[in-house]
Amino acid sequence: MNIFLKAADPEGLTDQEIRAALTEAADQAEKQKPLHKVLILPPDYTRYHSNAGMITNFLWHEFRRRGAEVDVMPALGTHAPVSEEQWAAMFGDIPYEEMLVHDWRKDVVRLGEVPGDFISGLTEGLWTDPVSVEVNRRIMDPSYDLIVSPGQVVPHEVIGMSNHAKNIFVGAGGSDMINKSHMAGAVYGMERMMGRDHTPVREIFDYALAHFLSGRPILFMLTVTTAPEGRIRTHGLFISEGRECLNEAVKLAQEKNIDFVEHGIKKCIVYLDPAEFRTTWLGNKAVYRTRMAMADGGELIILAPGVERFGEDLTIDGLIRKYGYRGRIATLEAFRQPENEDLRANMGAAAHLIHGSSDGRFRICYAVKNITQEEIRDVGFESADYTRTAEKYHLAELMPGMNLVNGEEIYYIPNPALGLWINKEKFTRE
Repeated sequence: MNIFLKAADPEGLTDQEIRAALTEAADQAEKQKPLHKVLILPPDYTRYHSNAGMITNFLWHEFRRRGAEVDVMPALGTHAPVSEEQWAAMFGDIPYEEMLVHDWRKDVVRLGEVPGDFISGLTEGLWTDPVSVEVNRRIMDPSYDLIVSPGQVVPHEVIGMSNHAKNIFVGAGGSDMINKSHMAGAVYGMERMMGRDHTPVREIFDYALAHFLSGRPILFMLTVTTAPEGRIRTHGLFISEGRECLNEAVKLAQEKNIDFVEHGIKKCIVYLDPAEFRTTWLGNKAVYRTRMAMADGGELIILAPGVERFGEDLTIDGLIRKYGYRGRIATLEAFRQPENEDLRANMGAAAHLIHGSSDGRFRICYAVKNITQEEIRDVGFESADYTRTAEKYHLAELMPGMNLVNGEEIYYIPNPALGLWINKEKFTRE
C-alpha cells in the first residue's frame, strides 16, 4: 500500500483530505486481511504537533466502526506516561482508561541483535558493540491483525530524521536498543546526522526492521507538519508498509522543517511551552536544534517556565544531577570509568549529556521558575529568572526569526521541536 498526499495549499491538508486517505488505508488493509484486532502506536504528547492525535482518534473510531477491537499504546520511549489532561488534548474522546503504557525496562521481548561489525562499519569504528533488538511484547502478539504506527518526520538529533522504525525500536523498544543507538549517534556526531536520512542510527533501525519484523503487519503513517502560532499545518501524509513513506516524508520535511540563517546567531532565545516541556531531557531540543546555527561565543537563552526537573524518571534525573552537562570529552571520560556503573548502564543518559552541551562553543542559559537556579547551575548551565528574562527581551512582542530588541539582534524560536536551524554561511563553506 502506498498512499502519499502532499498539500498544494500552504495552509496544509484539510481534515477531510486526511480522513479520506485514512479511510482508503483502512479499506486496503481490510482487503488484505480481516481486521479483528488493531494496535495503534502514536507518539506521546511531546509530539503533539505531529497531528498524530487526530489521526489516532479517527482510526480508533473507524476500526471500531468496522467491528475491530482497538488498542492504543503511546510510543513513550523513556518518557513519562501521558497524563489524563495531555491525553484529552491530543487524542480527544478516546477514553483515558483505554491507554496501554509502554515500559521500556520491563515490558519488552528480545528478537535478536544487530551485529557489532555491521555497526562498526556504519560508525567508522567509533562504536563496535552489538545491539539487542527489543520491542514491546504486544508488537509480537499474533492476535493483532494490524499495527499502525503514526507520527511525524522532522529533523532529529539522534537519528537525523525522526520516526518510521524509530517509533518501534525506541518509542516501543527496550533499554539496550535505546541506550546503544543513542550512544552510537553521540560518538559519531549529531551535527553529521541532523536533517539527513541515511545515518548510522537510521541504518541500525532499518536493519532491525528488515531482519526481525518483516513478518509483522506494521503500517506506517507519517506526517510532515509545521505549527506557526501553534496551529498545526499538515503538509504531507505518507502511508505504506515499507520504507517508501519515509523516503517521501524526509524530502518534504527537509523542505519544510529546516531553516537556514544567513550567518551564525549571536543571541538566540528559545521558548519551551510549559505544557510540553517539563524536563531538560525534552527541553534540550533547544540546544540540539539550534547548535548548527549558533555562532562561536554566542548565547542561547532557553525560556523554560514549565521545566521542573531534569530527567523523565528518577533514575535519569539522578544521573543528570550527578554527572551534568559537561561536554563530550568529560562525559566519555566518566563513561569509561569502571566505577561509574550507573552511567554505563544508562547509555542513553550519557548520550543525552553529550548532546545537551555546547562543548564550550556557545553559552547556554536556562531561565526558569519551577526549579531553582542553583540546580540549573549545578548541572553545568547558566541560569536566570524566567519572569525577569521574559520581560527583558519583550517575549510577548517577539516574532519568529530575527528581531531587534533594544538595539540588539535577537533570533527567536517559539518551538524548537518543529525544526532545525543551520548557519547557511558555515554549511556552504563546509
